[in-house]
Amino acid sequence: MEYKQTEIKKGIKLHTIKTEKFKTNLIAIMLTTKLNRENVTKNALVPAVLRRGTKNLTTQEEINKKLEEMYGASLDCGLDKTGDNQVLKFYIETVNDEFLPQEAENMLKTSLEKIFEFVFNPYLENGCFKKEYVEQEKENIKQIIDGKIDNKARYSLDRCIEEMYKDKPYGLYKYGYVEDMKNINEKNLYEYYQQLINECKIDIFVSGIIDEETENIIKNNENIIKLKDREPQYNEPEIIAKRTEKENDVQESMDVTQGKLIIGMDLDIDDDNLRFDVMIYNSIFGGSANSKLFQNVREKASLAYTASSSYYRFKNNIFINCGIEIKNYEKALEIIKQQIEDMKKGDFTDEEVENAKKGIIASIKTIDDEQDTEITYFFSQELSKSKCNIEQYMQRISEVTKDKVVDVANKVSINTVYFLKD
Repeated sequence: MEYKQTEIKKGIKLHTIKTEKFKTNLIAIMLTTKLNRENVTKNALVPAVLRRGTKNLTTQEEINKKLEEMYGASLDCGLDKTGDNQVLKFYIETVNDEFLPQEAENMLKTSLEKIFEFVFNPYLENGCFKKEYVEQEKENIKQIIDGKIDNKARYSLDRCIEEMYKDKPYGLYKYGYVEDMKNINEKNLYEYYQQLINECKIDIFVSGIIDEETENIIKNNENIIKLKDREPQYNEPEIIAKRTEKENDVQESMDVTQGKLIIGMDLDIDDDNLRFDVMIYNSIFGGSANSKLFQNVREKASLAYTASSSYYRFKNNIFINCGIEIKNYEKALEIIKQQIEDMKKGDFTDEEVENAKKGIIASIKTIDDEQDTEITYFFSQELSKSKCNIEQYMQRISEVTKDKVVDVANKVSINTVYFLKD
């Protein structure tokens, strides 16, 4: 695998991942913009509306026909919340030209043209988005928002984040809010889209069997030529040390048979290079099947159906996620807090540190097993201030010691305890 990045215009980067491991080429476009209350719902709608049609492919039938002609190419779009940004994502996957008949059209060139068309040259009626498409996608997004309550584990995590980041960008729900829909129409959504395209950070990823001509194809594409240089309007990740003196307890009642306990923890760390130590801490504490949470809360005490933790690097948080019997809330919380204290005292072995390192390094080695995982990794590196390649990543993990993990443990504080009960 050979990774290269090139700034093709100010604020617009091309990332090529040259690999012969796959029979497909995967192209991704990431539009990164600031997460804010005013535009969060519009950002959720934009990729969904763009997916409905382009200047040359105006209906779903025409899109499907073209994808079929491209030997069964697949086209997808999505939305992420990364730090204090929203990321609008677009993907197209096609068979690599080396595995197609000689008389076939240049599939890499065609797929680049098509994805650029979807993102930068949408189908318009009377100088704005098609009203029917906008109204249908408003209804689809509304159903996603209304349906978030159906996944109780995801809902509980979102609610904990909302409480921790009240009145702050990261507390916003990535798909926005139903009450915004009534003020969004085909005209103002298109006007917002134009502003977004002119101001956002744009990253183009191409993974597969590619050559130097790929860069020329992209630079000479009419839709890329139209794009302007920009000072990209997004929030650069900032690692802010946080320590909470008084935890916030939130309980919510709903018709549930199983309680959902989410604990949001802050890290009093302002050096992103310490993230490797945090990763080992999280693995030992709750990030693996042999973790303290899993072994003590689920296995020994039988108080939880699930017990794990996750590290959110861009917000300097660790979130504990447990599914428990509602009656076991107090006991489960007590044991979880005991695990936090035990980690601070160094009540874990060098062997646990080594096992955590081996597990994470094994996971890092699988990054290049999937093209979308490669792209996700390099995009994360692009957004971060302290960058490292995969070999450096593994080296930094291997250098973590027990003392470094104990240092991290003593920089952890509970911010919010959220419990969903009956």
